[in-house]
Amino acid sequence: MRHIAIAITLCTPFSAFADDLGDRVKSLTRGTEWQAVSTTEVQFPTHHPQGMAIIGDHIFVSSVEIVTPTEKYDTPRDGMDRSAGEGVGHLFKMDMEGNLVDSITLADGDIYHPGGMDFDGEHLWVPVAEYRPDSASIVYRVDPETMEAEEVFRYPDHIGGILRDPTSNTLHAVSWGSRRFYGFTLDEAGKVTNADTPREELIVPNPSHYVDYQDCQLAAPGQALCTGIAKYQVNDAEFALGGVELIDLQGNRPVHQAPVPLWTEDGLVMTHNPVWMAPVDGGLRAWFMPEDDESRIFVYEARLD
Repeated sequence: MRHIAIAITLCTPFSAFADDLGDRVKSLTRGTEWQAVSTTEVQFPTHHPQGMAIIGDHIFVSSVEIVTPTEKYDTPRDGMDRSAGEGVGHLFKMDMEGNLVDSITLADGDIYHPGGMDFDGEHLWVPVAEYRPDSASIVYRVDPETMEAEEVFRYPDHIGGILRDPTSNTLHAVSWGSRRFYGFTLDEAGKVTNADTPREELIVPNPSHYVDYQDCQLAAPGQALCTGIAKYQVNDAEFALGGVELIDLQGNRPVHQAPVPLWTEDGLVMTHNPVWMAPVDGGLRAWFMPEDDESRIFVYEARLD
């Protein structure tokens, strides 16, 4: 096993650190060369990882454990295209060597699928949804030290990823397949003020169809870094391309897009599951965790100077 231990100090995600991140992402192009830095084997079953955040010398990963898979209906039933299935949502805390330090479960009945998450300088924000589109979600904030989770609000759609922008004290979320953007406002007590607004009044269609976002993090005030994949069918073969987008959170529009042409030796695209990025001297470092169950964390670096 090879690994690299890197400590990242975050005071607030809208510091110069995060501003640098947005600028570095804007420097990514189709011709950017990514260099492998390390590979770490995770030392416990990870199930189906979804979101990642690195705080100090710990890696946090949200994941769904499937107990009974969903089944597609021939025709929709009660507005749903598939059964709810059964599962358990997990939030793992591990060290840089891939050892499990702590974990909690996040689930309530049919709501068991955690999504992409982020750290706002104080809390991890984690959405947990039914494993089907147009369903329902619970948004939690979690203390990364104690791993205590607090339910913040419930919402009548599948929230697949969420982050908080401390500058505006707003939450920004994406739906199943990231086809919809949502914006939620918070009061001084941290309560959502517009969760009861009719859904159709909050929906902003995502104009980008380049990739479906799997994970998002705040890159700068008013900007989100989102990574994901798009799958294409070529004759009888399937091809998956990974990509990164920088999103203007006020206009809900991408301001920069770039492919991430990195795959495992088995052909799995690196941005298939959780991703975390951070600026380093002269470039950008990325942590990828594309594999289910027996996962590895791949660290790559892009030189941008």
